[in-house]
Amino acid sequence: MHVALVMERIETWRGGAETSTLQFVHHLVALGCRVSIVTASYAPSTPLYTIVPIRANRWLRAVRTWLFAHRAAAYVRQQDFDIVHSITPCMAADVYQPRGGTVPETLARNLALRPRGRRGLKLLGQKSSLKYRVVGGLERRLLTRRPSPMVIAISRYVREQLARDYGLDSASVRLIFNGVDPDPVAPAQRREDRWRIRRQYHLADEDVLLLFVANNFKLKGAGRLLESLAKLRKNDEAGRFGRVRALLAGRDDPAGYIAQAQRMGLADQVIFAGPTQRINAFYHAADVLVHPTYYDPCSRVVLEAMSAGLPVITTRYNGAAELIREGQEGYVIDSPDDTDALADRIGRLTDPAQRQACAARAAKAAENCTMRRHAEQVVALYEEIIRSRASRPG
Repeated sequence: MHVALVMERIETWRGGAETSTLQFVHHLVALGCRVSIVTASYAPSTPLYTIVPIRANRWLRAVRTWLFAHRAAAYVRQQDFDIVHSITPCMAADVYQPRGGTVPETLARNLALRPRGRRGLKLLGQKSSLKYRVVGGLERRLLTRRPSPMVIAISRYVREQLARDYGLDSASVRLIFNGVDPDPVAPAQRREDRWRIRRQYHLADEDVLLLFVANNFKLKGAGRLLESLAKLRKNDEAGRFGRVRALLAGRDDPAGYIAQAQRMGLADQVIFAGPTQRINAFYHAADVLVHPTYYDPCSRVVLEAMSAGLPVITTRYNGAAELIREGQEGYVIDSPDDTDALADRIGRLTDPAQRQACAARAAKAAENCTMRRHAEQVVALYEEIIRSRASRPG
């Protein structure tokens, strides 16, 4: 089966969607698919997949995206692919998988980042933005096309977006939950990672290490985490906060958050580690993942952390929260702005017995959320589409 996978950018440093897509491609190949990645990224082909470069060089990002979508559609129509699977909206797609969720939900959640009194100006900017008008128009045109593509939702949260924003029902939407590759590290190596990371950052083994991982600190709630830590310290009747440390990792500029931590008197308890290629080692060193996100269709970081055996605190605006039961695998709060709730849940996980119980259940819950399982279900959908196409008259 020859699959064209259409995605404007595939550089993994950009974030989880790009990393997940390339991981997914590796599993497609292992399942016997031949894969051509149709992209505007400058990347070499590999023995596993072919890169098809689509040139769309223009100053304006919106124009680049529009050119890419149209040129990619023209290219795949000229070829003999069995399946065209698009991550970026492409009118020639057999399958559309909005890994970033729908454009309307993306806009709504970005609006939620602003204080209520300042959202009107942001909304006006969104409505006049050429970028969002282009991307939103491409998505709407694709999802109102007849015949419509099959759409893969990577969480129930995304499935609900598709129903609300475009009126799509179960006939055209397939829920195939997101996946990650399992943490392959042996227990001895996990212990070694924990010791090395904690020694590097001068942490004792009994310190409760909260891990925050993101490339967009604002969207993922870094400021709310710091506010919650300040509240937890203020209301620390049990005397547990003295052993709590938070480590923030990612390539975002931390300057504003360093200043916030200093203002709040948290400088000695918050570590800014910067970007890292050793994310698994940080999972092994940590005790809890705190991910108070404003928006994640289905967070890769949360799935990886749970796979590594970390309890997780996140929000209902994260599709990965669907794996978490209250007090079982971690906690889900209604809003990242509810810093009282976030502080309370962090406080609960300073209890060693509760933390250990949640850790065991988190690892168990993540066992079925592998990228291999995700790829197998997608290939089954491909085969279903091909059979349906073959059975059509004429």
